[in-house]
This record gives sequence, structure tokens and C-alpha cells, in this order.
Amino acid sequence: MYVILDVNNRQYKVKQGQEIYVDLQAVEVGTDLTLNKILLADNEGAISVGTPNLSNASVSAKVLDHVKGDKVIIFKKKRRKGYRLKKGHRQQFTKVRIESITV
Repeated sequence: MYVILDVNNRQYKVKQGQEIYVDLQAVEVGTDLTLNKILLADNEGAISVGTPNLSNASVSAKVLDHVKGDKVIIFKKKRRKGYRLKKGHRQQFTKVRIESITV
């Protein structure tokens, strides 16, 4: 059984017991999340598609950690003008384990 869920306008295909990284959530480590924006559910071949969401489906997840992603370097340059700009960025994520799926 898997579902496609929407977290902060990003879609994830998840199964029970899977760990995923989602955008930073404002919750404490160790608390439980309930995700209600389920777009599609597949239960052993029986596919349910929401319009746009399934009304009776939900996913419960547990917050494991808040982590930072890999560093991304942004470098801009204009030739012969003496213009060079170098910046870096590290995206923050929340590591989540999918505990149960109810459809």
C-alpha cells in the first residue's frame, strides 16, 4: 500500500515505515504529525484518486530530526567587468517516519 501526499506543495510517494525529508516543519522532535492532503491511494491494486484530496484518508508520521541539506554554491560573474558574486545556501529539512496510513 502506498499513497501520494502533499506537504507544502511538494508531492511524495510514501509507504508505511519509510523515512522521508520534507521542508522544515515548526514542530518539536518526537511529536506526531497528521498529514491530511492525500492525493492518491493504492491499496493492492485498488486505486483511489481524490478531487483534489481524499476526504477520509490520513497519514500519521513521527518527527525524527531537523537537519540541513548539502551546501549549494551560487556563483555569478560578468566577464571584463570585475563583477563576481559568490553565495552559499543550506536548505533546512525535517526528517519524518511514516507510522501508519488510513484510507
